Amino acid sequence: KVEAEIQEMGGHASYVHLDVTSENDWLNAVQVAVDSYGKLDVLVNNAGISLNKKIEATTEKDWDRVMEINAKGVFLGTRAAIPEMRKAGGGSIVNISSQLGLVGMAESSPQYQSSKGAVRIFTKSAAIQYAPEGIRVNSVHPGPIVTPMTEARRSDSAVQQVMVSRIPLGRYGESEDVAYGVLYLASDESSFVTGGELVIDGGWTAQ
Repeated sequence: KVEAEIQEMGGHASYVHLDVTSENDWLNAVQVAVDSYGKLDVLVNNAGISLNKKIEATTEKDWDRVMEINAKGVFLGTRAAIPEMRKAGGGSIVNISSQLGLVGMAESSPQYQSSKGAVRIFTKSAAIQYAPEGIRVNSVHPGPIVTPMTEARRSDSAVQQVMVSRIPLGRYGESEDVAYGVLYLASDESSFVTGGELVIDGGWTAQ
């Protein structure tokens, strides 16, 4: 659907099926990008899931599933993209973490917060390793955003009240609020930024 909308507006986009936990899917997606556009110089690792259980209610399967997508997926994507970014003379990798990759919260699952913390530190490790090759790696830390993933929690008035009460700007963010930050990190305007954390949380972590 997004591919069609972009093409209708005169842009060029290609949809590629991607299970972020599959090394083969990643290699295929990277190859399609290179074949279609001549090179790969930007990667945004954005896939993520969440389960809202406290530690004692969290099963091993729950833990593994969230960590596999949220943390392992970022690793696999980064690893698959680096060789082509090297050929392109550099690039920018943007990893979507969370404000809960910086601070804890009782109402969120332990594996979600752990996975987002892992993304934060993995980003710094990758940034240091590949800076000499002109490959920049940064993380973005959104607060609560109006997306399908947050819909169930937003429909619970008690949870909604708790969440909004922790946001100094007094509202959930919109996807565009995050997209503009990602655009900055993907662009040459951020050419001196790597290993950084762009927090887009309405002031949540400033408290």
